Amino acid sequence: MIRTRSGRGNRRDFLRSGAATLFALAASPLAARAQAPAAAPLKIGMIGSGREGSALGTVWVKAGHPVMFSSRHPEQLKELVAGLGPLAHAGTPAEAVAFADVVAVVVPYGAMKQIGQDFGPALARKVLVLDVSNPSVPRDGELGTWAREKGAGLATQELLPGAHLVRAFNAINYLKVLETAKGEGGHFGVPMAGDDPQAIAVASMLAREAGYEPVLVGGLAMGKYLIPGPPLKADQTPDEIRKIFADLK
Repeated sequence: MIRTRSGRGNRRDFLRSGAATLFALAASPLAARAQAPAAAPLKIGMIGSGREGSALGTVWVKAGHPVMFSSRHPEQLKELVAGLGPLAHAGTPAEAVAFADVVAVVVPYGAMKQIGQDFGPALARKVLVLDVSNPSVPRDGELGTWAREKGAGLATQELLPGAHLVRAFNAINYLKVLETAKGEGGHFGVPMAGDDPQAIAVASMLAREAGYEPVLVGGLAMGKYLIPGPPLKADQTPDEIRKIFADLK
C-alpha cells in the first residue's frame, strides 16, 4: 500500500533538515509555502500521460497531491482519473501547465522543442520542471542526435530556457515505480541531476514520496548519464548509484 501519510512525514522531516535552507534562497510565495512544515500539497501537471507519466502521477496522487494528467485527447484519460479519486484531473497540456506548481515532462524527446515554444515562459515560472524524457536517435531523429551529443540535461535546459530543471526517473520502468511506491522490493535510489537548489529540494521530496531515496549526482551536465541502459538500471541502491557516479565526469 502506498504510504500516503508517511509521504507528508517525509516532507516535514526533509524541510526541517539542512535542505530547508535551500528553500529560503528563493522568496517566491510557492517557495515560502513549500518551506513551511505544514506545507499544502503541490499541484502537479503531467505533460505526457503514457505508462511512465501515469505511474508517477498516480504515486503523487496517492501521496496527497492534486495531479492533472494531460493529453491532446484528455477524454482518453477519463478512466485513469476516475480510478484515482478527486485529486486526479485530466486536461490538455496547456491546462496542465496553467494548473501546476510543478510540471513533469514525460514525453518522447522529439516533442521537447515544441513544448519549449508553446510553454517556455510559463514553465520558467514553475518552482520545478522535472525532465523524465530521454532522447533517442532512432525515434527523435536530428533532435535526438543533438541532445545525446550535448547531454540530455543541458539540451533540455536549452530547449526550456529559464526552467528550474531537474532530470530524474529517466531509467526507471513504470512498473518499478509502482512497485517501489507500494514498499515492494528493496531500498532503491533515484539519481537526479540539477543546478537549482530549490528545484532539487522539491524533486527530492517528490522522490521520497514515491518511495525512493534521491541521489544528487551533479549538475545538469551530468544528466547525459541519466538515460536507460548502463550504467543505470531500475533497482539500484543509493550506495550503488553513488559508487557508479563517483568516477564519472
